[in-house]
Amino acid sequence: MATLTAFTTKLKHSVRRPFPWHIVVFLAPGFLVYTVFMIYPIFGSLITSLYAPNPQNVQQLDFVGLRNYETLLTAPQWTDRLIGAVRNNFVFFTIHMLVQNPVGLLLASLISSQFVRLRTVYRTLIFTPTVLSFVLVGFVWQIMLSPLWGIARGLLQSVGLGDLYQPVLGQESTALIAVSLISVWQYVGIPMMLFTAALISIPDEVIEAARVDGANFWTVFWRIKFPLILPTVGIVGVLTFVGNFNAFDLVYTMQSAMGNPNFSTDLLGTLFYRTYFGFQLQAGNPTMGATIAGVMFLIILTGVLIYLFGYQRRITRVEM
Repeated sequence: MATLTAFTTKLKHSVRRPFPWHIVVFLAPGFLVYTVFMIYPIFGSLITSLYAPNPQNVQQLDFVGLRNYETLLTAPQWTDRLIGAVRNNFVFFTIHMLVQNPVGLLLASLISSQFVRLRTVYRTLIFTPTVLSFVLVGFVWQIMLSPLWGIARGLLQSVGLGDLYQPVLGQESTALIAVSLISVWQYVGIPMMLFTAALISIPDEVIEAARVDGANFWTVFWRIKFPLILPTVGIVGVLTFVGNFNAFDLVYTMQSAMGNPNFSTDLLGTLFYRTYFGFQLQAGNPTMGATIAGVMFLIILTGVLIYLFGYQRRITRVEM
């Protein structure tokens, strides 16, 4: 009997399973679209950054290796703008991490609570700015904050604080913070929805057991809910990092590709745009623009790798 069982087991292992072609069929369309519109342009941009126009014939490109990156990191006319853009990007990202994500987590914890009425209405209203056009958002906020016809001065004057009003979009010290907070207002719905989905997935039995033991709202949140949604916190963090280091549209709409005033809102995205395509009297330089895009790719890749091999591996080890 034991011999028969062993033979049967060996026979089952020896039979090859058919290749799951249905998985290939379902994955192929998405893989092709992602390859054509994402992977191919990235590699094309990295290859372009290894070339430079021929001094005798501008239409001809010569292979120069990493010389463009050396120029970008050493030539003063490039280094100053690159350092400023990277610094502004980190400020932009930090404001989103310290304001947008905590506010999104707070809103998610309130909306997912059973004691809050009209939760669907609140969720819809908060998420609505996310689906609005960035051109519309930028234009509306420009009007609201305008020192000539904006409503910001009028609102402060109505409460006796009109003297405190400052044209925040026109001052170097406040322009980047103002644009960052406007971006937070527009996109806070994304982390809110991700956190809400994670909080809703927590079993009710765990929450009820904690309440029976006398835990209040904050104890339940910090001791039970928050540790269970740490993987989602990491995902939201890395999505925020990738999104903010790709930021371009809102800054371009409100402060132009020059990152006005005086490059105080200049990001890597706007620096890439005016370098690659040219702006006003500045001629475009596709190879140097591709070099800036390569630096953006390396920064984003570094952040994602830190998340994958640092935060994500640690969370996985704790769960195991």
